[in-house]
Amino acid sequence: MKHITIIVPDGQSNLSTVSCIVGAIDILLEANSYWKKNGKKEIYKIELAGVSNKVNYHDGLVTLQPHIHISSVNKTNLIIVPASSVRSYKNAEKGNQLLINWIERQYKQGAEVASICSGAFMLASTGMLDGRNCSTHWAYSEAFRTNFPKVNLQKDKLITDEYGIYTNGGGYSFLNLMVYLVEKYYDRQTAIYISKMFQVEIDRQSQSAFVIFSTQKNHDDEIIKQAQAYIEKNLHEKISVEYLSSKFAVGRRHFDRRFIKATGNTPVEYSQRVKIESAKKAFETTRKNVNEVMYEVGYSDVKAFREVFRKITGMSPLDYRNKYNKEAMV
Repeated sequence: MKHITIIVPDGQSNLSTVSCIVGAIDILLEANSYWKKNGKKEIYKIELAGVSNKVNYHDGLVTLQPHIHISSVNKTNLIIVPASSVRSYKNAEKGNQLLINWIERQYKQGAEVASICSGAFMLASTGMLDGRNCSTHWAYSEAFRTNFPKVNLQKDKLITDEYGIYTNGGGYSFLNLMVYLVEKYYDRQTAIYISKMFQVEIDRQSQSAFVIFSTQKNHDDEIIKQAQAYIEKNLHEKISVEYLSSKFAVGRRHFDRRFIKATGNTPVEYSQRVKIESAKKAFETTRKNVNEVMYEVGYSDVKAFREVFRKITGMSPLDYRNKYNKEAMV
């Protein structure tokens, strides 16, 4: 029988960790049950594994008891790494070093690995993601990029899948990852069944519509911070990179490089994201139509505005407005 291991971190975890662990095993056990009901032989043994006999979460509100110590798992086929605390991830890395070493060793022996949400921080600590694509919760993207610059962070992607490593955007979108894994490890029909039973949308690929853009000022480049502030204060203007670089007396190419290094975006991308975030808030909180909002954030071409809006959110301006503003639909 093949083996699926769900990691139970010891320390520096939170209720999201528990949600991921419980949700993952619930879905996998249901997939096993469906598989057997259809006359097929059970193929996966699903176990929680950790380094302690008992782990308390949220001041003892929830206690989990792993089925097995990781040292007893000689070989597994899939490892699932749940979310963990990002605020103190360095401490979490030290506290879970045994788990990190075990994950790396199992991967080298042929196991696949899936990280959920901020579990990507633990996975990246192994070095296994260096030079590879990865997703994590959009709210942690800046911290992740700062701590793991060698990883190709795909901050809008819901799921990445390459080299036997799966990563996932975050929050309760881990349910989408679990449906994705069910299709990989069982079959499409089982995934459809799980999708229907747990009422999780199948084949969802993006977390773009949920992203709340932060101003990305967690860096020490004061000139770039001033440029960011200027962009944010002049939303209604169409600001060229040439104008910005000359305004702050920095050569165009050097300005581009500094901006990307500091924020992870080009100046144009940053300006677009700031404008679209402002447009999203207007659609959510006012009854203004698409044209009114478009002009407010510095666009005069409807087609260009729609294209940029869809590129960033995965939705058209009108669809976004109708989804998040009930009053606007009346």
